Amino acid sequence: MYMKRLLILAAVAVAVALFFFFGLHQRLSLAGLKESIEPLLAWREAAPLQAAAAFFVLYVLVTACSLPGATILTLGAGALFGTGWGLLLVSFASTLGATLAFWTSRYVLRDWVQQRFGARLKTINDGVEREGAFYLFTLRLLPVFPFFLINLLMGLTRMPALQFYGVSQLGMLAGTAVFVNAGTQLAQIERVQDIASPTLLASFALLGVFPWIVKKVLGAYQSRKVYARFTKPAQFERNLVVIGGGAAGLVSAYIGAAVKAKVTLVEAHKLGGDCLNYGCVPSKTLIHSARLAHAVKHAETLGLQVLPARVNLRALMQRIQAVIQAIEPHDSVERYTALGVEMLAGHARVVDPWTVEVTAADGSQRRITTRAIIIAAGARPAVPNIPGLAESGYVTSDTLWEALAARDALPRRLAVLGGGPIGCELAQSFARLGCEVTLVEAGERIMAREDADVAAVVARAFVREGTTLRTGHKAVRVEAKEPGSNAKDDTVQRVLVTATSDGQEHHIPFDMLLCAVGRSARLTGYGLEELGIPVQKTVVTNEYLETLYPNIYAAGDVAGPWQFTHTASHQAWYAAVNALFGGVKRFKVDASCIPWATFTAPEVARVGLSEDDAKQQNIAIEVTRYALDDLDRAIADGDTQGFVKVLTAPGKDRILGAAIVGTHAAEMLPEFVLAMKHGLGLNKILGTIHVYPTFSEAAKYAAGDWKRAHAPQRLLAFSERYHAWRRG
Repeated sequence: MYMKRLLILAAVAVAVALFFFFGLHQRLSLAGLKESIEPLLAWREAAPLQAAAAFFVLYVLVTACSLPGATILTLGAGALFGTGWGLLLVSFASTLGATLAFWTSRYVLRDWVQQRFGARLKTINDGVEREGAFYLFTLRLLPVFPFFLINLLMGLTRMPALQFYGVSQLGMLAGTAVFVNAGTQLAQIERVQDIASPTLLASFALLGVFPWIVKKVLGAYQSRKVYARFTKPAQFERNLVVIGGGAAGLVSAYIGAAVKAKVTLVEAHKLGGDCLNYGCVPSKTLIHSARLAHAVKHAETLGLQVLPARVNLRALMQRIQAVIQAIEPHDSVERYTALGVEMLAGHARVVDPWTVEVTAADGSQRRITTRAIIIAAGARPAVPNIPGLAESGYVTSDTLWEALAARDALPRRLAVLGGGPIGCELAQSFARLGCEVTLVEAGERIMAREDADVAAVVARAFVREGTTLRTGHKAVRVEAKEPGSNAKDDTVQRVLVTATSDGQEHHIPFDMLLCAVGRSARLTGYGLEELGIPVQKTVVTNEYLETLYPNIYAAGDVAGPWQFTHTASHQAWYAAVNALFGGVKRFKVDASCIPWATFTAPEVARVGLSEDDAKQQNIAIEVTRYALDDLDRAIADGDTQGFVKVLTAPGKDRILGAAIVGTHAAEMLPEFVLAMKHGLGLNKILGTIHVYPTFSEAAKYAAGDWKRAHAPQRLLAFSERYHAWRRG
């Protein structure tokens, strides 16, 4: 493959060299064409087919090798063959030559370019995949943009060759016709610029704008077609109705109120959504208590003697509720009412693109007309179809807290299904609080979205703290044990799991079974089916978060692909601004630097590419790793497990991704998020003063490791000789 590419490059280089060596660049000028036109016309009269074939081959070679002279050849086609036959010859020869140049660029350079600059080119690749034909057609209508560059650059993208050929054939036709027709009056042409006059170029520019106009008209037609079966209200009660009072819904309503729009927010259950009531807030409160229990248990390593910590479950649950209540005012009816948002309790259903029906708990209904709607219905825990699970009394991350509040003590044995962020965080917390925990994960490792080396650090911590990991095992069924099979067991339930490698079975007894295999978007009951709004695992939206109906948006977990509170808030800004101001200016969602964290001990935090991502996308990377056992603050705190890993472009300090596993990983990550967002490289991080001694210094030391690996050896050798000379 490598030799073939070299041979192709060599062939092109030889063709270019011969072109200039034999002075063909002078022949392919207006003066050269005029001098040669008489003998060429005589040849055409004597052997028309041979002349046409030779002209066709020459044109293909010139365009395929990106040589200058295509414009002169186009004029020559008109002078030699007339408008009709000249247009036919040039149209096919130019397109064939352009496709050969496209193919050469793709074969020789694309893999290298995509590998080296794949992350930077992702937006371009996605755009070409969606609307590449449209953009290519527009460029072909604008002769002010060099066609040979279009050929070479498009070859570096993922556009199909047949699509490139077809669009080029059609798009170049207008410009080709103008120049071929001008060639029929060759004697009157003094300069090529006379043909490409400002007026002509302006005409082509307007022609190039034409596809955009057509696109807008088609968009308006499509929109009209979508809304055809509905009657649009003459007036609207609201500018915006938001369905769902979680992070995405609350932020959307807040933005609407801030710009003085009339906004209604509808929530069927609890304001604050899953994060406040069942997810982030209660789980992080539990994690904090579990961390302290673990610290007390290992206090002797810090020179302290303390009594063993005992868990008071009722007091623990009271603290969790107190934390929720302390944060709750941020998401309260009172706060948002004061901001100007109309807050309604009830279930919302979209009955047409401008009408939302709200059903209250007492059965009463109200219909609200609105300019725009944002669906922010969130997600619920996914429950797998496992025989016996429904009868087992299992809990999810939503129902766990109510189940714990009803107990006098923690369950002695906890089985956790799922090794993702929720399963890992809760499994470790309960293990630290004294439960016997077994975590079952069908995949080969926990935390499958992270790189293997990152997940391995957390897995070792789990095992060290007493959690039993059953990775590579699938839950088959939940069953009752035979009475009296184990007199010591105070439960009659167990989950049967089988190893995916050899089918070996294991029975895991439990007092509580936590199902944490992921979350599913809430898609039913909101009128999506009746309106024909496409849904897959989430509501299908475009880059502006618009659904099938341009005035109906989706944001947060229901829109995906991320299920984080911070990404729900991030999407809410785009959904709200586009919903309220989309007629003036729309904004595409910026998904370039999405960070996330898993709050295990050690914590895991990441932004951008992982090593696994880079391999899957065939992106060349360089990995710099800094171990926390070298960090002074980590040594002082006795918490040295983990590392900082930074992915950069080969030979450059541009950050493509960062992963941190260790104490305070989530707090350390924003420095890398900021750097990626604003194009700051590792050199800038290295040049930033960090407080000593802190965990944040790990970012600077990772940058330092990268710098040492790229030290200018020749310059250092010269410096060594210089200082030796200075010493005499």
